[in-house]
Amino acid sequence: MTISLTFTAIAIAMIFALFITMYQLFVHRDQNTKITSAGQMLDQTALNLEDYLRNMRRISDAIYYSAIKDKDMSEDSVVGDMDLLYEANIDSLLSIAVFTKNGELLSAVPNSTAKNELDVRNQEWFKEALDEVENLHFSKPHIENLFDDPAYRYKWTISLSRAIEITRNKTPEVGVLLVDMNYSGVEEILAKANGGNSGEYIYLIDGDGNIIYHPRQRLISSGLAEENNKVAAAYFDGDHTEVFNGEKRVVVSKSVSYTGWKLVNVIPDSSFRLGIRGLQLYAILTISVGIAAIILLNLFLSYVIAHPIKRLNDSVKEWENGNMNPKIYVGGTIEVEHLGRTLSRTVRQIRQLMDRIVVEQEEKRKSELDALQSQINPHFLYNTLESIIWMIEGERYSDAVSMVSELSSLFRISLSKGKTIISIEDEIKHARNYMNIQKIRYKNSFTVDFDIQDEILKCCTVKLIVQPLLENAIYYGVEGMDGEGEITVKGYRKDDDIYIDVIDNGIGIPEETAQSLLTEDNHIHKHGSGVGIINVHNRIKLRFGEEYGLEIESEPDEGSMFRIHLPYIPFDQENQDLYEKGGRRK
Repeated sequence: MTISLTFTAIAIAMIFALFITMYQLFVHRDQNTKITSAGQMLDQTALNLEDYLRNMRRISDAIYYSAIKDKDMSEDSVVGDMDLLYEANIDSLLSIAVFTKNGELLSAVPNSTAKNELDVRNQEWFKEALDEVENLHFSKPHIENLFDDPAYRYKWTISLSRAIEITRNKTPEVGVLLVDMNYSGVEEILAKANGGNSGEYIYLIDGDGNIIYHPRQRLISSGLAEENNKVAAAYFDGDHTEVFNGEKRVVVSKSVSYTGWKLVNVIPDSSFRLGIRGLQLYAILTISVGIAAIILLNLFLSYVIAHPIKRLNDSVKEWENGNMNPKIYVGGTIEVEHLGRTLSRTVRQIRQLMDRIVVEQEEKRKSELDALQSQINPHFLYNTLESIIWMIEGERYSDAVSMVSELSSLFRISLSKGKTIISIEDEIKHARNYMNIQKIRYKNSFTVDFDIQDEILKCCTVKLIVQPLLENAIYYGVEGMDGEGEITVKGYRKDDDIYIDVIDNGIGIPEETAQSLLTEDNHIHKHGSGVGIINVHNRIKLRFGEEYGLEIESEPDEGSMFRIHLPYIPFDQENQDLYEKGGRRK
C-alpha cells in the first residue's frame, strides 16, 4: 500500500504539474490569440471607418471644387450643383450648407430654411473650421439642428466642416462648408464589428475621450452604465491591461487617421475564461481517467513487488513473536528470494547459538549458586564454632553440648541431600535451630518469636536465607542494647507472592547504609565476613528472577526490617527439580 500510494502520489503530482504548465501556456497563448484577433478586428474596423470618412472627405472636396470654388454664390448654378451632389450621395449625407465667416447662411440643400434663432458662430464645428484653415474637422455625434424640417425628422449626424474661399458679388471672402454625414453610416460599421457574443465590444471616442459610438450608449447616457473612455483617450495604440469597476480587462486601442478619433476594443477577463472552459472540462476528464489508470497500474505493480516482501515480513513477525523455528518464505524476485534464503540460514544459525548459550548459561548459573552457597556455609560455621569455643573456655559444657546438638540438627537440614531448593518449613526449622544456638551463646539476652502462616510452609524457597538475616539482626541490631532485644520472624502470603520479615528493635542503621547492604561494594564488617546479606539477595534473584530478593527498611534507634520476597510455588518433586536446574515458571 505504501509503494502504491507513493507511486500514485508522485504520478498525480507530475500530472498536475504538467497540466498546470500546459494550462498556463494555453491560457497565455489563448490570451495572446484573442488580443491579436482583437487587434486585427480593430485594424479592419479602422480601415472600414477610414474608407467611409475618406469618402466623406471626397464628397466635401467635390462639393467645394465642383460646385463652389471659382463660382459666385449668388448664382443659381451653385445650388443646382450642390443638389446634384447631394442626390448622388443621399445615403451618406443629411445636408450640405455654406456659411460666411459671420455665420450667414448662403446656400443649403435639401433644406434651405435655417432656424430663426440659429447662430452657428457659437457651434463647435464652426469655430474649429475657422481656427484651422485648410483642415477638415469631424464633430462628435449630435442631432441635426440647423434647419426646419416640415416632417420633424431630427436625425443623428456627424458634422464635417472646413474653411473655404467663397465668391459673393465677385468679391472673395472666407466661408465655412458644412457637410452633415448620416451617423448611421458610422453606426453600421461599428455595429458590424460588435456582432460577436463573447463579451468583447468596440467603441469610438474623439481625441478628448468623448464617446462617438458605444454599443451601450443609451445606458451610458442615462447613467445606468459607465465606460473608462477618458482614460482610454490617453492610451497609445496597442494593448493595455486595466481594472475598471473591479473587473480586470484588456483594452486594445487604434487611432483613426485624419480625425483624431480612437477605436477601443475591450476584452473582459471573463471572455478569456469563457474560451478555456471547454479545455478545463476536457482536462478534468482526461486527468480523471489518467489517475484511475495510474491507481490500477500502481496497485498491480505494488502487489507484484510487495507481496513477496510481505510474506517474508510475516515470517519474520512469526519469529519475532517467539516461534524459534519459523518457516521462512523463499520466493518473489531474485533479490527477495536471496534475502529469504539468507534469513533462513541465519535463523538456523541463531537457533543453534541460542541452544548453545542456554547450556552455557545453565552451567554458569549452577556454578554461581554453588559459589554463593560455599560462601554462606563457612560464614555460618565460623560464627557457630566461635560460640562453642567460647562456651568450652567458660566451662559451660552443658550449653556446649546443647549447641552441638542444635548444630547437628541444623547441618542435617543444611545438607538437604545436596538440594538448594527446600520447603519453607525446613528453612524455618533451620532458623529455629540457629536461634536456639545463639540464645545459648547470648544467655537469652533477646527473645525470638516465629509467626509463620501454615499455608506457606509447603512452598519452595532457597535454603539458608533466613539464618543470615537473623545473624544480622543479632550482630547489627540487638547486641549491645541496654534493654532486652526482640526479634520477630513473620511469614505470610500476599496474592501470588510470599513474604518473610525479620524484624528487630535494635539500634537500626542509616538509610544509605541499609541500601548499600544490597550492593556488591558494601564494606560493613563487624562479627562476620559481611557477605551474608548480599549473597541471600543474589541467590533469590538467580533462582526466581530479578523481581524477587530482599528489601530493607531501617531507621536509627527504631530498629530494622529485612523482608524476603519469594514467589508462591508449591513444594513438590517437580518444582524442586525445575528450580534446582535454574528453570522458571511458565
